[in-house]
Amino acid sequence: MTSTPILEVDAIAVTYSQIIPALRGVSLAVPEGAIVALLGGNGAGKTTTLKAISNLVRVERGELTGGRIVYRGQDVARVEPWTLVERGLVQVLEGRRCFGHLSVEENLLIGAFARRPRKAELKAALERIYAIFPRLKDMRKTFAGLTSGGEQQMVAIGRALMARPSLVLLDEPSMGLAPQVVEEIFEIVAALNRDEGVSFLLAEQNATVALRHAQHGYVLEGGRVVAHGAASELARLDVLHDAYLGGVPVDYANVRRARNESRALAV
Repeated sequence: MTSTPILEVDAIAVTYSQIIPALRGVSLAVPEGAIVALLGGNGAGKTTTLKAISNLVRVERGELTGGRIVYRGQDVARVEPWTLVERGLVQVLEGRRCFGHLSVEENLLIGAFARRPRKAELKAALERIYAIFPRLKDMRKTFAGLTSGGEQQMVAIGRALMARPSLVLLDEPSMGLAPQVVEEIFEIVAALNRDEGVSFLLAEQNATVALRHAQHGYVLEGGRVVAHGAASELARLDVLHDAYLGGVPVDYANVRRARNESRALAV
């Protein structure tokens, strides 16, 4: 991991249907080779942030109304989603979004189309995915719609990896999965980051597992960043510990107060 950011999001604002504000000045950075967690409850703005970065927010009548999104030193706020994929920025959508009527292998092959690989390259890419997810090789001819939630999440991540991304935007990878499967998914993410240098920005409600694997984290509430810092430091904050590990609502006023107090002590 280096300190140079592969992604910089600077004070972005997003509005839906021209009247509903969703993001209000969100800023964050993903160092190259890092895993960064984006935390917060339902409606906090996590998914909208990811879709603004990948330029998919327009599909849901959303519009980036302010701020900058810089990927590898270039402003990409108006770049088409398929061009971003070609440049190595790929999103795995919330809810897996597999093509249920296609086989596991056909779903994976779709992820390689942006690169237009030769036959030998395509075969090698598939074998790489099957090495990462051995379970998928055994069911490569099975309709994706007949696989389990955990297997579909593997298909979705594998499909993204077929594009050979440098940065993966991973939205709620633990949603609806058993704890054991969640751990398996996050271990794979950590291995991809460690062994291949793939950067991840992952939106996640399960702060426990997210902060254990991430190096840095941001907490969103009401479309704003209300806290951020090293993952180890966020995990030690009492308010986050109570909110995420204890399952009680987050008192974001306390988050802001704790952050301000820590800054005052550092002066």
